[in-house]
Parts: sequence; C-alpha cells; structure tokens
Amino acid sequence: MTHVLLLGGTAEARDLAAHLEAKGVAITSSLAGRVSRPRLPVGPVRIGGFGGVEGLTRWLREHDVSAVVDATHPFAATMGSHAAQVCSSLGVPLLRLARPGWATHPDAASWTWVADHVAAREAADEVGGVPFVTTGRQTLHHHVEAWADRPVVVRLVEPPETPLPAAWTVLRSRGPFDVAGEEALMREHGVSVLLTKDSGGRYTQAKLDAARHLGVPVVVVARPERAAGVASAADAVAAATWVTSLDSLRG
Repeated sequence: MTHVLLLGGTAEARDLAAHLEAKGVAITSSLAGRVSRPRLPVGPVRIGGFGGVEGLTRWLREHDVSAVVDATHPFAATMGSHAAQVCSSLGVPLLRLARPGWATHPDAASWTWVADHVAAREAADEVGGVPFVTTGRQTLHHHVEAWADRPVVVRLVEPPETPLPAAWTVLRSRGPFDVAGEEALMREHGVSVLLTKDSGGRYTQAKLDAARHLGVPVVVVARPERAAGVASAADAVAAATWVTSLDSLRG
C-alpha cells in the first residue's frame, strides 16, 4: 500500500489529507511546528523538522514512504529544496501542491512586484506614511532597524520573535479576513502602503481588494524559485488523482 508523506501546514494540505483518507490511502502529515496552535489535518501528524536532508532521507526510509507531496507554504523554499533533493536521490515520486499566486488578480499589473523584502521596504519608502506589513514574523528583521522610529502596522499569527520598536502597532489575528474588515483596519491605522507576499489563496486576499477600494498602493514580494522538474498540482483534487494513479500503477 502507498504511504504518502504530506509536507503540510497549508489549507491545501489539509484538503488533500481529507481526500486521501477518504480514499483509504495511508498518509502522514508533517508540520513545521512554527505555529503554536495549528489547524490539524485528519490522520496521523508529526510536528517539527526532520534535521535537514539526512534526517528526511532517514525518515523516508524508516517509514517506507512511497510518495511525497510538498504542500508547504509557497515561501517554504528550504523544505521544498530538501524534499526535491531527497526524493531524487531515493527515486521516490514527488509532487508539488501549490495554490495559484496572485499574478492573475485583476489589480496585479498595478502593484509593485519585488524580489525580496529589502526591495519591498525600499518601495514602501518611496510611498511614505504608514506601511501595513503582512509578510510574517520571520521577515520583520529586514525592516526593524530602518523603520525603528516610523509608525508601522504589523499583522501576525504568532507573537514576534524579538521585541519590536515602540512606534510599531502589532495586530494578532488569523485569517480568513473579509474586505469590509480590512478596509476598516486600514482606515483606523492610516495605512498608506500594503506590504505582502505572493502567498495566494482565499484566506488573505481580502486585503488586496480593500487596498484597491481605498487607493492604497500594494508592494508584493514574488515567490522564490522552486526545484525544476518536479510535477505540480494546483489543488487537492488534482494532487489526490496523482497519488491514486501511483497506487494503481503498483497494482
């Protein structure tokens, strides 16, 4: 029987786990453990890192994994790179399940697209005023020193890893968000520019529509490059079809 390691933590990963469990496929979902109260998928779950390439290789061998689905966040490039390297060396089929980004959003052409968080900060500096940073707590170190005395609004799921400047406003909440709420938030805090990353998905898209309604410029950090040559799927249904096709080929 196929045993699938599902590298998860996303809504798409939870959807896929439900699809595969319904089909009777043996799965283990793996979460990075960076969120204190994660939304858990159905089925067996492990939490925490593997210990790099060597640790992941050992885990796949010890648990007789016959396929891996990388359904991690679009910006979890390190885990994706490790999965591609290990699966290639072991001859284990690998699928990348990634929700579409926001490049096809009706407003995408009007946004400022940048390659990294430093460039995002520089683009926000050209606008001035109060930035609204929604790129996650692990990206904040790119801005702390440069914006130490500047009013900044930051939205996080988890508490910041280190103390943030006194001038900053930290909002703790988890999506999904709605457009009306996002508009109210931006008005209340006098937001002049939105900093986000091309995460895609329905949970956080509302801020983009709210920015359009309010005329707030948007700066978007593009997704990092992923390993070439890896099969991909855009949703859980397609990923489940890929997995079950592998199982049927094994008879």
